Amino acid sequence: MLISRWVGHPRFLLAFRFLAALLASAPLLFLITGIAAQSLGPDPGQEVTESLGLAAFQLLIATLCMTPLKRWTGWGGWIRIRRMLGLFAFFYATLHVLAFLQFILGWTDLWATFTKRPYIVAGALSFLMLVPLALTSTRGMMRRLGKNWMQLHKLAYPSVVVAWVHFIWQARSDVGEMVFYGLAILVLLAVRWKWAGSRGMIPFARG
Repeated sequence: MLISRWVGHPRFLLAFRFLAALLASAPLLFLITGIAAQSLGPDPGQEVTESLGLAAFQLLIATLCMTPLKRWTGWGGWIRIRRMLGLFAFFYATLHVLAFLQFILGWTDLWATFTKRPYIVAGALSFLMLVPLALTSTRGMMRRLGKNWMQLHKLAYPSVVVAWVHFIWQARSDVGEMVFYGLAILVLLAVRWKWAGSRGMIPFARG
């Protein structure tokens, strides 16, 4: 009972949100520090781009973990940070796209280069699915969309799968990290399937 009161205290929830925000900000802080110290290796642009993309991917997975953690622990604090983590994921994904265009792909003849690299197509599709999630993340949009809000935000599931395809497609020899993330995503999808069936993962599914 004492522990329950403690974790439910507004100050504890505020500290928890602050810690989550600090951890979500860490990849960007490390990158800024690395750029200032010129310690990002022989190809800083590549390092920046890959680090931003990986941070977005990790945070998207973390966002999908919040509901299972809430159900398994019975503590609603996990849901309190879900939207924040999702917005951080979108923030990093946006920076990743901009860095990719600036340092790797370039801004000229985008369509020709885009269509020749399947992993770029997968990454773009994943990012585009995140856009409406970020735009409708406010409480006001939740009220306006009603039941459709939940249906729309199921896009997080196909988005994380396509993002994983984006990363595994461009992996060369060391695929162990992506295999680990793939297994984590598989577990999350299996849990969601058990709780809500296929309709729990397919946006605007009927029946």
